[in-house]
Amino acid sequence: MRFLYTAAVLFLFWLALSGQFTGLLLGSGAAAALFVAALGRGGRALPGPVFLLRLAAYLPWLFWQIVLSGLDVAYRVLHPSRPIDPRVMKIKNPCRTPLGTALLANSITLTPGTVTLDAGPEELVIHSVSAEAADALLAGEMQRRVMRVEGTPDV
Repeated sequence: MRFLYTAAVLFLFWLALSGQFTGLLLGSGAAAALFVAALGRGGRALPGPVFLLRLAAYLPWLFWQIVLSGLDVAYRVLHPSRPIDPRVMKIKNPCRTPLGTALLANSITLTPGTVTLDAGPEELVIHSVSAEAADALLAGEMQRRVMRVEGTPDV
C-alpha cells in the first residue's frame, strides 16, 4: 500500500510541476513515478496525509516570519542606528524525528537573519544577526510549531 501511495504522491507532484496532460507525457510521468517509488521501496515511505496537512497549516506562519525577518534585516542594513550584533548560540532540539529536525533547521535558515550552522539530535547551533533574532528563537515559538507539524505534543 505504501508503494502505491508513494507512487501516487510522486505522480501528483510531477503533474503539478509539469502541467502537461497529453497521453505520452502522462504515461511517462506515471512510469517515472512508479520507477522512483520502486527505487525507494526498501526505504522510508513519504510522510502521511496528516503530516502534510499539518505542514500546510505551518507554512503560512513560516512565510509571514520570513517576511517580518526580511524587513528587519533590510531595516538594519539601511539604518545604522539599528545594531547588527551577530552571535552564535545553541538551542535544544525538541524534535523527535529526523524529518522534524530538518524542518526546524531549514525553517531557521529560511528566516532572514538566522542560519542553522549544525543540526544534531540533541541541539542546533544557530548564527543570528541580532539579539532580537536570537531572542525570538529562544522564545521557542518556531520549535513549538514544528513539533505540532511533527505530531509531538508540546513540552
